[in-house]
Amino acid sequence: MKRSEKAQKVVDGFQESVKLRQMLLSLAGCAHCGLCNDSCHYYLATGDPEMTPAAKSDKIRRLYKYHNDRLGRIFPWWVGGETLKTDEDLEELKDIVYGSCTMCRRCTFNCPFGIDTALLMRTARGLITAQGVAPEGILSVMKDQWEIGNQMGVTPKDYIETLEWLEEEVQDELPDFKVPIDKEGADIVYVINPREVKYAPQSLMAAFKIFHLAGENWTMPSQGWDNTNFGLFSGDNKLGAHMGNLAFNQAKKLGVKKMVISECGHGFRSTKWESPNWAKANPLPFEIESILETMVRYVNQGRIVLDRTRNKEPVTYHDPCNLSRSAGITEEPRFLLKRSCMDFREMYPNRQDSFCCTGGGGAMSMSEYASKRIEVGRIKADQIRATGAKHVATACHNCEDGLSDLVKHYKLGVTVKNVCEFVADACALPEEKRKLVSMPIADIAKGKKILVIDDQPDVVQYLEAFLKDQGFSVVIAMNGAQGLAKAKQERPDLITLDITMPGKSGIEVFTALRKDPDTKDIPVFIITGVMNFRQLMYYREVMPPDAYMEKPIDTEALLLNLRRLLDERKHGSKPADTANMTAV
Repeated sequence: MKRSEKAQKVVDGFQESVKLRQMLLSLAGCAHCGLCNDSCHYYLATGDPEMTPAAKSDKIRRLYKYHNDRLGRIFPWWVGGETLKTDEDLEELKDIVYGSCTMCRRCTFNCPFGIDTALLMRTARGLITAQGVAPEGILSVMKDQWEIGNQMGVTPKDYIETLEWLEEEVQDELPDFKVPIDKEGADIVYVINPREVKYAPQSLMAAFKIFHLAGENWTMPSQGWDNTNFGLFSGDNKLGAHMGNLAFNQAKKLGVKKMVISECGHGFRSTKWESPNWAKANPLPFEIESILETMVRYVNQGRIVLDRTRNKEPVTYHDPCNLSRSAGITEEPRFLLKRSCMDFREMYPNRQDSFCCTGGGGAMSMSEYASKRIEVGRIKADQIRATGAKHVATACHNCEDGLSDLVKHYKLGVTVKNVCEFVADACALPEEKRKLVSMPIADIAKGKKILVIDDQPDVVQYLEAFLKDQGFSVVIAMNGAQGLAKAKQERPDLITLDITMPGKSGIEVFTALRKDPDTKDIPVFIITGVMNFRQLMYYREVMPPDAYMEKPIDTEALLLNLRRLLDERKHGSKPADTANMTAV
């Protein structure tokens, strides 16, 4: 039987893809051990053996066995090889790669051989999509990104008018607020998910409020503002490069120092990791970070101050697949939520082992698979219900939509919001922050002892003088070994700790303090100039430090952190009425 023209092009393209090493390993290396079965929400929810990752991948792997396996070339039936012949075969493949996998990569993380099922699925998607075989929603969004520059077809006029309207809304709370558009020389440019313009302005207003309160030198771009990229979902690297270049070129034109990505899992992954490669744009003349990382920095620097009593009801967090498994961002949202909410509860499993919201891989654009998406979402719905939380926070707009559908269908009775919204709700307004900063700390300092561990005499001298002026009793240690000894001997109320020291490093000292029953509960405030906080957040041997500051020391931020740490130590998990506002 002669192949159809489309099938022939897919087969030809498949032969090119096999040249990629990771692709070849994923095609040839599966031992069908079954360890991936329990990692897939499609299989767990349905119990259908055809929904296991190995079985779904075999629909692609059979092409390899037919065309590339030595025995398969002679006896394809013996090794389970099969080729594509008709357009109907392509439609069947579409149902597998688009309709039964969100490319969440949970199976890959649980595979002893590292079989990348998502890579197989994306490659197959790219081959058939190039022939026009894909869900109509995917094709429609791709068309909008090619022709209009954003996935929801928002016109330049509508985009600017929305920003102007949101500016007025934020001014109700912050009268001097402005949305800077195309501001040249700004420190950061903020690129967003079009859903925020069209359907979720509350998340944009939350970010605007945070930038303003942090005193950020920022801007919104008039072009290249869509951080989403359906090149990732569709397997179209050319579209991926196109969307990346729209954002990169505008940022270069404006001369910014940093591009900040709004809460979008695949948007962050594709913009930071994938698009620069697709567009051959490396090295970029600016940094790229998630707004989650930005907000953590603001908190550590005392640029925003948080009052967690403003979010009293229990909150849990859903880890977006592309942030947790494909971008390594798990601790920043927890850092923020624990300081923005009174009752933060973990969802299990979590972090890199979290289940998909069911909206990943472009699934929210595929109406023909909506009922299946909701059906397999039972796994995530059960996770949410078990927490007893009233709110679900996430850091992805696809996740917010996917989770909202599950909340409605399974009658979970919770609300879904992005992390940014919880942080914005907890932010102290300028007058509140000024009042807190000017509030005497003597009432907290009285009778409190602080141990300063640092090998730099000038830093020690400064901290000793400053802390004594505030009313603290100060103990000094000039190296790590001395610091550990004095921590056990003096039992201070708080410890400031440098990282780079001769002998025992700050990391060794910190680890020892956390592991010792006598010192494990003493708040540790890292004050250093050589290690970023993210490294400490992901140092998994012990719990992260309680506060962090880069040298040179900012006096205002130092006082805010001291107030919060000592007050929490005094009152436990419930902040005092005069010190609910958290500087870290």
